[in-house]
Amino acid sequence: MKMTSKQWNRSGLFALAFTVAAVFAARTLANAADEIKRLAALMEWKAGTAVADIGAGDGEYSFAAVEHVGAAGKVYATEIDGQKLEEIRAAVTKRKLKNVTVVQSKADDTNLPTACCDAIFLRHVYHHLTKPVEFDANLVRSMKPGGRLVIIDFPARSGLDPVEGVPANRGGHGIPQKIVIEELTAAGLQMEKVVTDWPDNDYCLLFVKK
Repeated sequence: MKMTSKQWNRSGLFALAFTVAAVFAARTLANAADEIKRLAALMEWKAGTAVADIGAGDGEYSFAAVEHVGAAGKVYATEIDGQKLEEIRAAVTKRKLKNVTVVQSKADDTNLPTACCDAIFLRHVYHHLTKPVEFDANLVRSMKPGGRLVIIDFPARSGLDPVEGVPANRGGHGIPQKIVIEELTAAGLQMEKVVTDWPDNDYCLLFVKK
């Protein structure tokens, strides 16, 4: 049966939308893999490393991390949102990942075991913290001696909705790297490196627990 022009247009638009969505999903996965590869090199991950992804979202960065720590390593995927937690757990089951532990965090606590991690990273998460002093203390508690912490974030950007409940010194949706350094240094970590050429005009800050 021959399609009318109206039917063809609807079919064509649907196919185009599906293609765009597929391309966007593939690009997101590729970006996660590329960014985690760079992060793994910066933090010196190896087989057996225990890593935590704080505010894991859909879990793609956690799953990308698994490729770098191997079967002997461990990845903690923490998230505060209940629905996202269920989605991550379902994906872990589907992928049959035995070394990924999903953890429900709180506004003031990672809920990770004490001294469980060699490396912890927060990507676009730190500027959402409403209780940074308490949360930072628990980040440090979760790190092993010599453990490394990376914050990937951005200064306040125009056009983004404000984040409710965060300290006023953020300056908008985002956070100046100076504030991150001050807060995590006060929590007891040592600043080791600033990476200014991170993707999407983000900055990347590397800290160490001495």
